[in-house]
Amino acid sequence: MEKTSISSKSLYRLLIYQRCLRKLFENGIETVSSSALAKASGVKPAQLRKDLGYFGQIGTRGLGYPVEDLIYAIRDFLGRTTLKPVILIGAGNLGSALIRYDGFNKGGFEVIGAFDLFPQSVAGKDLNIPVYPMDNLATFIQQKKIRLVILCVPGEHAQEVTNTLVMCGIGGILNFSPTVLQVPDSVSVNNVDLALELENLSYFVTQDK
Repeated sequence: MEKTSISSKSLYRLLIYQRCLRKLFENGIETVSSSALAKASGVKPAQLRKDLGYFGQIGTRGLGYPVEDLIYAIRDFLGRTTLKPVILIGAGNLGSALIRYDGFNKGGFEVIGAFDLFPQSVAGKDLNIPVYPMDNLATFIQQKKIRLVILCVPGEHAQEVTNTLVMCGIGGILNFSPTVLQVPDSVSVNNVDLALELENLSYFVTQDK
């Protein structure tokens, strides 16, 4: 299956399947049925079988899917046989917390460096990667061939930093800044607005009487 032939929704489901499969593998489970994996992933079994059908004949009727083989099949399709390098910009409270998050490595990514306007201000936060001044950003991206960035800067600085990232050839931005970024079509942006998500969630929660 070529990457250009898969929809964004299908790709997202593959990521969910992969996460569930890793948990099964860590618990020593060797095979999983389509119904069990679908339930764990929050999709219908028919949808799961359709998505996994792109990989050819992996599972066996009546026995299920071999967990390890399916992990490798999805990983190879996603192109994550090695950890992909990522940088983080804005090493404040949120940025520092994300640096410590070990889920990136489990997902196939490695945050190899962080950048901040005042790198000395994060000294003592016990971060396991170096924090560089913004002046070093362009050179670092070029030398390390970085294509992915996690952006955690304040909203008023986000577009300015993004313009620099675009000029440096960055292709994907995971944006935690509370602003809508203007980028060319060649750059992908995923926005994570925590306050907005909480506001959206609260709408569906019954208020105490």
